Amino acid sequence: MKSRILYTCMLVGVFLRSSVGQNTAPEAVLNCCEGYVLFLLDSSGSISSYEYSRMLSFLSELLLPFSLGKGQVRIGLLQVGTQPRLEFGFDAHNTQTSLQRALGNTKALRGDTNTEEALRMAKDWVLRPDGAGEPRSKLPRVLVWVTDGVKPGDVIGPMENLREEGVAVLVVSTGHGNYQVLRQVVTPPVESHLYFVDIDDMSIITEDLRNAMIEILRADRLQVRDISTDSAVLQWRPVLAGLNGYYEIRFGPVSSTSGGGGRPGTSPSTSGGQYQRLIESKDSSTARLTGLMPDTTYTATLTPESNLQVLKPISVTFNTKPDVLSPAVVTVSESEANSVRVSWGPLQLESVQRFQVEYSALPGGKLHTAAVGRGQNSTVLSNLQPDTQYLVTVIAQHYSGREKAMSVKVCTEEVRPALADLQLTTVGSNSLQVDWKASVDSLRGYWLTWEGQDGHGSTTAPRSSLYLPPNSLSTRLTHMPPATRVCVSPVYRTARGEGLCCTAKFNSDALAWGQRS
Repeated sequence: MKSRILYTCMLVGVFLRSSVGQNTAPEAVLNCCEGYVLFLLDSSGSISSYEYSRMLSFLSELLLPFSLGKGQVRIGLLQVGTQPRLEFGFDAHNTQTSLQRALGNTKALRGDTNTEEALRMAKDWVLRPDGAGEPRSKLPRVLVWVTDGVKPGDVIGPMENLREEGVAVLVVSTGHGNYQVLRQVVTPPVESHLYFVDIDDMSIITEDLRNAMIEILRADRLQVRDISTDSAVLQWRPVLAGLNGYYEIRFGPVSSTSGGGGRPGTSPSTSGGQYQRLIESKDSSTARLTGLMPDTTYTATLTPESNLQVLKPISVTFNTKPDVLSPAVVTVSESEANSVRVSWGPLQLESVQRFQVEYSALPGGKLHTAAVGRGQNSTVLSNLQPDTQYLVTVIAQHYSGREKAMSVKVCTEEVRPALADLQLTTVGSNSLQVDWKASVDSLRGYWLTWEGQDGHGSTTAPRSSLYLPPNSLSTRLTHMPPATRVCVSPVYRTARGEGLCCTAKFNSDALAWGQRS
């Protein structure tokens, strides 16, 4: 008889060990979530050993499907007793095997139910927004309080402080807790964040509580990148990794007017506009949307389809870029008397067949044409007339058959010949005859300056100036200092031309001479 009892116990022991082993590897790993979850576990003297073991089993089953670690879900366990203790923090476990082993080795604290001190630790240390290594305020933070509800203490104020800092509070009560108190501490909605359950029936709330956590921790990361005029790339978190299923993507333009419930072939998410549908494999995390219209607002909806998990669709709205055909900008540089450089952009090698530049003098000049390869974004126009305004047009011929032209006006530089010659002749003891030679074409006049100098070239008298009309080729200056430097520059429409300077010195022997300098 004893041997039969012993044999039976051995079988039961083997069965229990096998059951625990099965919980170390989940059938499907939830890759849907990211954030911090701190469990506030009541392990005071009011919790029996049996109740405590049931609570740990509940946590083990609840957390089994989640992916753990950086970029996933971080789990912490804070036990409530006379002296609350952080059993393990958020960085302790990055795998389910490690977490499940830690839960199996956790021992109750016993003693009083010092929930107030535990909440202070949670607020000031464990769940603070600026956690070590990374700011936690950017990710969801969740506090799950598992208690029998016996003598919880003054928890309303501390829980309110946590909620004000962005922490979502969920409560599981296994005893006869005060409903009015507990409903005040949880984050709305109460119906999905507050649970009353018998200690032997905790498994019936596992899925509901897990879904409530997922709703908070869910990483809705449907992002749009590489947006162009007619395409965009969707990128999402691979929430179906480890599951069977696929992704359905629907996208279409947002209607400018509000639509109804959607017509056949339309999607309500696009306000009645035509939509397209894509199917991507469960291992995909990106999809290229093509055939889009330029400068249009689109809505894209990603729906993960799986027979193992119910995952809600997520949506994103984005705008395609305007249809900018080259040339979008034309600029002018290196302008000279007979040439100018014209530049344009963008090149758009994928769509432009060739460029053509047309130019003519204004008004009514002869039209000239220059063909330019599609790989060039500038050309030099030569053999132009000086000081002339031109109309320059850059034309892009696209493979699609479309043609885009943009024009700009440009002025060539005027020719400004230098002064050809300058002669100074002394007249008497203090007068100078100034004679010069210059091209009279396009001249607007002459600018004369003179100043007295000593024998070393330093100025001894203030500089004087005089403007003369274009038909003047000489002038006489009187009351000059013994040594005088004279400069003459031709004046044109846009600027002065290059001039000449001479220095004259008065003495009794010199009658006529000029010294250039």
